[in-house]
Amino acid sequence: MTDVIDTTWLDATAQADLVRRGEVTPKELDAVLRTRFDQARTEAAGELPDGPFHGVPMLLKDLGCTVAGEPTAFGLGPLRDLAWPVTSYLAEQFRAAGFVHLGRTNVPELGTTVTTEPRSFRPARNPWQTGHSTGGSSGGSAAAVASGMVPVAHANDGGGSIRIPASECGLVGLKPTRGRVSQGPLVAEGWAGATIDGAVTRTVRDAAAVLDAISARLPGEPYYAPPWPGPLTGQVGADPGRLRIGLIDRPVGEGFLDHPECRAAVAGAGRLLEALGHDVQESGPAAMFDPDFIRHFTLIIAADTETSMRAYETALGRRIGDDEIEPRNAVYRAIGRTLEVVTYLQSRAWLGTWARKMADWWTDYDVLVTPTVGAPPPELGWFTDGGAELEGQRVVSFIPYTAQFNMTGQPAVSLPLHWTPDGLPVGVQFVAAFGREDLLIRIAAQLEQAAPWADRRPLVRA
Repeated sequence: MTDVIDTTWLDATAQADLVRRGEVTPKELDAVLRTRFDQARTEAAGELPDGPFHGVPMLLKDLGCTVAGEPTAFGLGPLRDLAWPVTSYLAEQFRAAGFVHLGRTNVPELGTTVTTEPRSFRPARNPWQTGHSTGGSSGGSAAAVASGMVPVAHANDGGGSIRIPASECGLVGLKPTRGRVSQGPLVAEGWAGATIDGAVTRTVRDAAAVLDAISARLPGEPYYAPPWPGPLTGQVGADPGRLRIGLIDRPVGEGFLDHPECRAAVAGAGRLLEALGHDVQESGPAAMFDPDFIRHFTLIIAADTETSMRAYETALGRRIGDDEIEPRNAVYRAIGRTLEVVTYLQSRAWLGTWARKMADWWTDYDVLVTPTVGAPPPELGWFTDGGAELEGQRVVSFIPYTAQFNMTGQPAVSLPLHWTPDGLPVGVQFVAAFGREDLLIRIAAQLEQAAPWADRRPLVRA
């Protein structure tokens, strides 16, 4: 009798290796029922591109990465049945890598908040404790990977939306450098260059290999990220050398959460980094917590939200009323409608000058270490139970550390290095200079070897 190979907790690299060696077929790897399951099984049984992830199942986030003829709702109820006419370049890259996509993962409406509890769809639940948030906006993707549904899921990040769910679900979440992954052909840049696509994974080697597979350039991009010296997969296990590392374990200023478990996560990471031979000091960019940052960042989101909503209305052929969307996004639309062009450009100019101040810190240091978020995963409903104004305050309070690096364009990764006493994951964020994902992969792989997390399993499993 042939032994049955359990692929549930193998990472995508290991699953692809089983397919290449003929020990399993692509069809047998399609273990999760999603909205596209039958079509995925047909594709897996047929001819697939001979990419590095040949036959490996994955999920696409229901925000971006469109596939012609398939609905992508962006978390909006009015769009739930709208099939998009264009396949994105990113979807083509996932396909060329050999992935078989099984369906779409849950997102918050328009991706404008940090928990996946959309009005038009059911909330995503954290597999570590189902009454808690998965984070957002890639919360559905993170829950799927953490629970063993798939080894990899598409994610994107405009203010922390790869790193926040990775932190809350105990995963690796790598946000690439601005311009590293194309948003074409329909989008040149989102949120003034803040948005970028990637994936959530269980292992560092998968994070590296997926980014290798999806970072091909599409002609006509508004900007390109600087090339690496070689494939990122070649950086896994490479010696990072003795790095100059700065630590921040709490935010500066009022209105931010400062949970002791997040401090403990950074303290533990600092001790581990010192034990590995790195030079660790308490230090961070002076501009990190500039009180004007949130105001300018919010104006960018508001302008982009109204722009996107008008495009969706054109696709639908009708207006979308404020009563059809969440109060948060109705507020963004109202701001966007009345925002003067000069005011918008002033915010972009301010952010450009501020980003230069931020970048200066990396002339003396290699890596910045912070908590990924301000607290462990909150209970479902915490963000939204007090109305739009309180929701906005709570969202800002929860993310003192992530959005800054969307606006600077720097690469950052959340690693699952800490769990609370009651079993909730708390991620630690590592930030490198612009274009230096290679350095992040080297240090992340070193930490993964020193403090492995692969054997941890959530309460709820696929």
